[in-house]
Amino acid sequence: MSLEFESIKREQQEAYARMLSRCSQPTSDYSFVNLWGWAEEYGLLWAWDGNLVWIQQTLPESRYWAPIGNWENIDWAGVLTGHFKGSEIFTRVPEKLAELWKKSLGEKIGVEPVRGHWDYVYIARDLIELRGNRYHKKKNLLRQFTANYDFTYVPMDAALTEKAIELQANWCIWKDCEASDILSAENRVIEKVLENWNLLNGLTGGALLVHGDLVAYTIAEILDSKNLIIHFEKGDPDYKGVYQAINQMFLEHFGNLDVSVNREQDLDDEGLRKAKLSYHPVDFQRKFLCTLAGYS
Repeated sequence: MSLEFESIKREQQEAYARMLSRCSQPTSDYSFVNLWGWAEEYGLLWAWDGNLVWIQQTLPESRYWAPIGNWENIDWAGVLTGHFKGSEIFTRVPEKLAELWKKSLGEKIGVEPVRGHWDYVYIARDLIELRGNRYHKKKNLLRQFTANYDFTYVPMDAALTEKAIELQANWCIWKDCEASDILSAENRVIEKVLENWNLLNGLTGGALLVHGDLVAYTIAEILDSKNLIIHFEKGDPDYKGVYQAINQMFLEHFGNLDVSVNREQDLDDEGLRKAKLSYHPVDFQRKFLCTLAGYS
């Protein structure tokens, strides 16, 4: 039976959240804000099929992402061979699902780790307290920011979105977004999310103001009571320590020391990888490229 793919609709976010809650490993790619936000950039579509939501990427090439639902209660050999007759590629497949597929299909499916897609996972307490020598540089930069600037921390809300969009526009000038397809796409997604702030469930965040000017912001999504995803974090580079400050202060004000903080992937960007590793992740959400052999 063929799957009928359609555009990802904001009006279905609650129904999708229920399906995602059944997943045993909900990585950052599959949060509703991420799917809906990046839908136009990746040409993302979805198909609702009983106990699963299938996701298809059409840009810049056609491939599938992992289906969402209760993975452990699916006859994967029957479902995959029923929907896909030719060879198919699935990207961003979480480790637990890749293991289930390998167990069910054996040599009929290839499984390859993709390091650039692995999510970095931290415990909020570590990023708030910044204890020990390994966080010395982070804590020093945080202290410089708090000592040098007359700042105010405020929760992110719809009233601040225009200021955040203004900072984002300036950030793109500093980083020359026009010269980078990735940064240009990210900029469009950030604006899309900010402009729909009150219409997206689970959004949270924080902002730093200095003399009324917004100098940093964080956009995050509460996945459930135990998991928080940091989608975007931007700061004005003229303020030394601004990134260390918004990182620490947002989580401190969030108020859950034990929440698992997912700061997404590095996409094999060496600078981004170094920055994420410098905060000492406690784990990774590993993801794989799975290649399904053709069936006739």
